[in-house]
Amino acid sequence: MGCRIVLLGMPGAGKGTQAEQLAQALGVPHVASGDLFREHLDKGTELGRQARAYMERGDLVPDEVTIGMVAERIARPDCANGFILDGFPRTVAQAEALERLLKGNGTALDVVAFIRVREEVALARLAGRWTCRNCGAVYHTLFNPPRQAGVCDACGGELYQRPDETEEAHRRRLQVYQQQTAPLVDYYRRAGLLVEIDGEQSIEDVQADLRAVVESACGSLTAESAERL
Repeated sequence: MGCRIVLLGMPGAGKGTQAEQLAQALGVPHVASGDLFREHLDKGTELGRQARAYMERGDLVPDEVTIGMVAERIARPDCANGFILDGFPRTVAQAEALERLLKGNGTALDVVAFIRVREEVALARLAGRWTCRNCGAVYHTLFNPPRQAGVCDACGGELYQRPDETEEAHRRRLQVYQQQTAPLVDYYRRAGLLVEIDGEQSIEDVQADLRAVVESACGSLTAESAERL
């Protein structure tokens, strides 16, 4: 039967890090919406061409294109025993489409884990990222600070913040999240699928809580996955 999981949380909640670790433990794919877009754009697929046309005009990519990418991905053989969705669904309309898609496949979500953090914590995490202009090394003022502020440890290059990583840009991202994605929490709570996890704990403690949620929700894990957990 496998385990089909959605991870929810605002930008900066740590979904990507937690999804990678959990996917490795379970032996199921981590399906990140951003990776799907890059894959289809790079390969020049029909869905990629459709998405590019909207993106080049500065328009939002329609739900049907995004859903098409997700549908194609979870239909691959490596998702037969489950998957972890990260960055999808983003809206209630996408969640409803996902439900219909899985129902058509004779499956359903097992659990939706909401990694909860306060907005000020998320902003501090997001706005602390700095990149070396010379070698591309990445630092974070909270988690991986350089030995000397503004200077790359590896090559001595100047550290800078990309335009999409400034505090103003991240505040806009959080505003969009509150408007579009936060309603998913209530949607999945009403569906009886939502479990909240304190995302302000250490990475290890958040992962431990996630794994406990999975063990509780997915009683049909394979023996190999159970051993990983």
